[in-house]
Amino acid sequence: MAAVQWRSRGRNYDAELQRHRPEAALVEFGDYHPLKPIMVTDTKTRRGTRKGSTSSSSSSSSSVPPDPLSSMLDGTDPLSMFAAASAIETPAVSHSSSTGDLGRKRREKEEEAVGPDFEPWSSKRGEILARFTTTEKLSINLFMGSDRGKAPSPGSSAVSEKVRTRLEELDDLEEGSQRELLNLSQQDYANRIEELNQSLKEAWASDQKVKALKIVIQCSKLLSDTSVIQFYPSKFVLITDILDTFGRLVYDRIWTMCSDPRPLPGMDATSASNSPCEYNSFTVEDVNDTAKETCLNWFFKIASIRELLPRLYVEAAILKCNCFLNKSGIQETLPRLTAMIRGIGDPLVAAYARAYLCRVGMEVAPHLKDTLNRNFFDLLRTFRQISGESVQNQLVVQRVEVPEYLTLYSPAINWILQCIAYRAPEPLLTEMMERCKTMGNNALLLNSVMRAFRPEFVAARASDFIGMIKDCDESGFPKHLLFGSLGRSLASADPPESERLTILNEAWKVITKVRSPQDYVNCAEIWVEFTCRHFTKREVNTVLADIIKHMTPDRAFEDAYPQLQSVIRKILAYFHDFSVVFSMERFLPFLDMFQKDSVRVEVCKSIMEVFIKHQVEVTRDPVILNAMLHICKTMHDSVNALTLEDEKRSLSLLIIGFVRMVSFGRDFEQQLSFCVEARSTFCNLEPVLVQLIHTVNQLAMETRRVMRGNHSRKTAAFVRACAAYTFITIPSLSSIFSRLTLYLLSGQVALANQCLSQADAFFKAAVSILPEVPRCISVEGKLRSSESFLLDFINNFLATLLVVPDHPEHGVLYLVRGLLNMVQDYTWEDNSDAKVRVYISSLPLLAAMSQETYFYSIPKVDSNETLYGGDPKFLSEINKLCETLIGQILDHLKVLGREEQQQQQSVRRQGALAFSMFGVLLAHGDLRNNKLNQLAVNLWNLSHKHGYCETRVSVRTLEFIKHQAQQPEMSYLTETVQRLSLQSRT
Repeated sequence: MAAVQWRSRGRNYDAELQRHRPEAALVEFGDYHPLKPIMVTDTKTRRGTRKGSTSSSSSSSSSVPPDPLSSMLDGTDPLSMFAAASAIETPAVSHSSSTGDLGRKRREKEEEAVGPDFEPWSSKRGEILARFTTTEKLSINLFMGSDRGKAPSPGSSAVSEKVRTRLEELDDLEEGSQRELLNLSQQDYANRIEELNQSLKEAWASDQKVKALKIVIQCSKLLSDTSVIQFYPSKFVLITDILDTFGRLVYDRIWTMCSDPRPLPGMDATSASNSPCEYNSFTVEDVNDTAKETCLNWFFKIASIRELLPRLYVEAAILKCNCFLNKSGIQETLPRLTAMIRGIGDPLVAAYARAYLCRVGMEVAPHLKDTLNRNFFDLLRTFRQISGESVQNQLVVQRVEVPEYLTLYSPAINWILQCIAYRAPEPLLTEMMERCKTMGNNALLLNSVMRAFRPEFVAARASDFIGMIKDCDESGFPKHLLFGSLGRSLASADPPESERLTILNEAWKVITKVRSPQDYVNCAEIWVEFTCRHFTKREVNTVLADIIKHMTPDRAFEDAYPQLQSVIRKILAYFHDFSVVFSMERFLPFLDMFQKDSVRVEVCKSIMEVFIKHQVEVTRDPVILNAMLHICKTMHDSVNALTLEDEKRSLSLLIIGFVRMVSFGRDFEQQLSFCVEARSTFCNLEPVLVQLIHTVNQLAMETRRVMRGNHSRKTAAFVRACAAYTFITIPSLSSIFSRLTLYLLSGQVALANQCLSQADAFFKAAVSILPEVPRCISVEGKLRSSESFLLDFINNFLATLLVVPDHPEHGVLYLVRGLLNMVQDYTWEDNSDAKVRVYISSLPLLAAMSQETYFYSIPKVDSNETLYGGDPKFLSEINKLCETLIGQILDHLKVLGREEQQQQQSVRRQGALAFSMFGVLLAHGDLRNNKLNQLAVNLWNLSHKHGYCETRVSVRTLEFIKHQAQQPEMSYLTETVQRLSLQSRT
């Protein structure tokens, strides 16, 4: 192709904007509009029609056009069709509607009995196992299998033979087919119990039912062993898991037998073992004889167990099976089992046996409250045994103090009282309080009562409970534990307003006298919430001072970080005004107790999260700023070479949230001083530095807005100081694209504030670091080509250069030339068209620079249109640069079109570049120039030569050219469009 002489097309931007402005169209409200409410067609099923046929009844008017989405469904929507299908199928199951009603009633009754507000035993299991531990060695008796333990053969049908066989099995069980494991650690013990649980399931699966029973009996016997008494609550949890498994297996087995030859009505097998028996929809008459006989056989085997404790536990485990034998079987059995517990001599063992019975009773018959109450009253009668000689001797031997021993009862008593207090009326609490008084205000019982009943009931009687706590014996059960239980209730419910201060004072008199730092902080942490809930910062500050006083000696706070963190969380939950929080004299000294780095950072993060969430308005309060800077600096200083990127990002976001909330109003110099201090404080977190740069740029633009673009000497010096801040800060960033973007943005801000030399420095710095851009960058942990990011930046940069005036000492278009030189010298990827795309993008900029009036400008900044005023030498320089760029572009197109490189990919690239170049010539070139016109036609033909150009785009482009040719000043395009033809790939 011959050399092309470039000439830009003259543009009248105002006229073009007016010409292309869309015409306003009036909309009549009566017409159909897509945003109008859609009338939904209701599809109903006619009775007597075949399955699937429907009739529609619509409330919509016939004048409203049909909804296009509904029309695709032939007037019916899928949901209506499903509803219609279910309506048709309903008569087919009408014979079981009564059964469904029974099931629904059963579920309603069950919800009334035990609802989701009842805390299940499973939620307490983990807490008990974690709390009651021991370092003592434990022992366990493992069952060893015996051939005589196999089930009797089906041929032994005589009753006497069955009885004899049953007794032989139990004799074999109790005569020592076992071995003892000694010196087990707590974890080994738990593992052995789990092995027994698995052995039980395996024996049951292999139809060795008697062996399974032997395992359960042996485990039940372990509950009589109190040789390591501190571990007994955890032992109870582990072994009752086995009992629960056994009870579930037996019940499911009998239930399965009931399904032959027909299933029981109203319940499926999956829900059978999860529902209270009293609400099962079947009756005893529905159970077949085989299931009844099997069920009786289990109860007879259990009744033959000689020892009381295993007989009691195993029968309680299968208590639910009574519903297969007798409608009132459970109601009759529970009182009998309750009476049997009276035969257990050890009060601790008896207490947990009662807890297990209450647990089973709540599962199968939660309405039998009388039995639960009788269980509890029996428990109260055993309390006098605690001071008896037998128990005291046992405590001496095991070196266990009485207060520690009494805490072993807590899980059992708490559970029994929870069952009794569940949905109980308020007078029951009064009755329980009276019983506590008759027993001399037994501290253990009083503690369980406060934890079991609803917090509202306890809070209403808080003063009464405080009086009872005062009268308790300090030696048996520490009073601070009682105040802890009371504090938990008062944190959830409010006592009478007139009593609140008295309650706090009475409680704190006891709490502050606790000598053990751990016991003290456990109780104080509970009452902090009550203090924050009902009092002011003065009382909270007093509490913090007392906590510091108790926890500072001997660095006791190092063992109480979780409780101290909880104190901070509770304060922040109720005090969202940080001017109040930081005005507490003891709040920051309280934070100083967090000496461990990881804990201190977590506390600071929790404070910052609350600050960002609840601080709605910006602040300049020096108290808040100083405290927050201290907290943010603590987080920043925790960053080191080993800190994970996610942690750095998390810390940065919190500090950025603080920076955004700082504003000194019109005191811009103070705001800049804050940013200077923050830069030195948070120098290791790059996102924070980026935010500070944005803040300072925003500060400069706010100054411009206040001055309405007319800077005084003082404000001009201030915005130059802002530019200096950003110019100094940007080089410290490691991310090359962050530096490029911020150089460009800061240059634009400087230009808007008439700081021409500063803007020039920013733009030159951006051009100078372009060679540092790597070919690949990490994006979200993955390596990606940087080419697309670099092209975006350069296009933005070119758009800015339109309004940047030339420096008087550096020649015409020196920034544009410098950018293009850097682009030419940059090492692009192999087989990349990025450099040529930059050249193509530069042509519109140069064309815009040659106009008499620029498309946009910056107020009070003289761009090149004013500096040169259409000087022919300036226009000649632009045209020469355009011709150079066009030559480079055409050379690249020739390289792509060589025959030896005529590959499909190269052809596609050539066509795409040629079409882009054609668009630039059409929009910005003066096609009255014959050479430019011919070049445009050649580029069109080249882009369509191999048929890879999208036909739709080509057609719309031709339509646009024809539309443009109708304008008087562009009539010359009429001849050009006739020379453009569409071609397809052959």
